[in-house]
Amino acid sequence: MALIGRTDRTKFRNSVLNPLLDAGLIEMTIPDKPRSSKQKYRLTEKGKTFVTTEHTE
Repeated sequence: MALIGRTDRTKFRNSVLNPLLDAGLIEMTIPDKPRSSKQKYRLTEKGKTFVTTEHTE
């Protein structure tokens, strides 16, 4: 959130995280506990491909 200047968690989740999750670009490290304080997100293979192709064009 700090990286992109967001302060409201709900708006961040709705406008950034959920669309990326729905698109399959990121995934949760603990999918069984989406609200865990230890929850993190990582790029999927689709996300890695997207990032590399977007930066090379």
